Amino acid sequence: MANWLIEPLSFEFMRLAIATAVMVGVLCSVVGSYLIVQRMALLGDAIAHSVLPGLAIAFFLGVDILVGAFISGTISTFVVAWIQSQSRVKIDAALGLVYSGFFALGVTLITLLRSKLDLNSFLFGDILGVTSADALRTFIITIIVLLLVKLFYKELLFYTFDPLGAQAIGLPGNFIHFGLMAAITLTIIASMQAVGVVLVVSLLIGPGITAYLLVKELHLMMGLGAIIAVIASVSGLYISYYLNVPSGPAIVLVVSGLFLLALLFSPSQGILTKAGTANRSTKILRQIKQWRR
Repeated sequence: MANWLIEPLSFEFMRLAIATAVMVGVLCSVVGSYLIVQRMALLGDAIAHSVLPGLAIAFFLGVDILVGAFISGTISTFVVAWIQSQSRVKIDAALGLVYSGFFALGVTLITLLRSKLDLNSFLFGDILGVTSADALRTFIITIIVLLLVKLFYKELLFYTFDPLGAQAIGLPGNFIHFGLMAAITLTIIASMQAVGVVLVVSLLIGPGITAYLLVKELHLMMGLGAIIAVIASVSGLYISYYLNVPSGPAIVLVVSGLFLLALLFSPSQGILTKAGTANRSTKILRQIKQWRR
C-alpha cells in the first residue's frame, strides 16, 4: 500500500502536478462558491472559452500567453456587461453569444496565424507537463486571490446575497463585480493546465455544489469544497498515473463521483436519506396518532 502511494512521488513531474492540483483545487472551490450562490455557474464556462483569442494572439506575438488569456477573459466580461446594460438581452443569452463568439474567434486566429499552440492541451489540460515556473505562477495567483477574498470577505458576502442592498449602503457594486470577474479569470488561467478550458467549469462548480449539499454556511462551503477538490485532484492524478488515462478528465470524473455520493447520501439533502427520513417521520406521526386514540 505504501509503495502504491509513494511510487508516483519519486518523479518530479508528479510532485509538481500534485502541488499544482492542490492549489488549483483550493482556488477553484473558493472562487466557485461565489458563482454557485449567485446562480452564475455558466459564467465560469463562458470566461474559460473566452480566453482562447488571447492565447492565440499572445503566442503569435511571443509574449506570456497567460497575460493574453487574462486580457481576453476580462474583455469578454466587459462585453457581456455592456450588452446586458445597453439592451433587453438577458445575461444568459449574452453569455451564450459572447463565449461562443470568442471561442470561434480563437480557433480562427490559431488557424490564420499558423500558430503552433497546442490547442488540445489547453482544451483538456496537461497537468503532467507542469514546470516549476508554472507551479510558481499558480502559487502566486492562488495567494493573491485568497488574500483578497480574506480581506474583503464581508463585502463580497453582502454583495453576493444582496447586490442592491450592498449598493444602497455605499459599497461599490461595479468595482466588486469586476473584481469577482477578475478573480474568476485568474482562477481559470491557473486551472487551464490542470483540466483545460473545456473541463474547468467542473472544477469550479463541482466541489462547491458537493459541499453545498452538506453544509449551509458560505465559509464552510468554501472550506469543505476545498477539501473535496484536493481529494478529487490528487485521486484523479493517481488514477491517471496508474491507468494511463488523461489527467484532466480523471480529475473531473472523481469530482462528479463525489457529487453523486453527496446527492444520494447527504444527511440533510440526499435523495436516499431524505426518503428514509420521510419514512421515519411518517411512522412517528402514525404512532402519535395511535397514542392519541
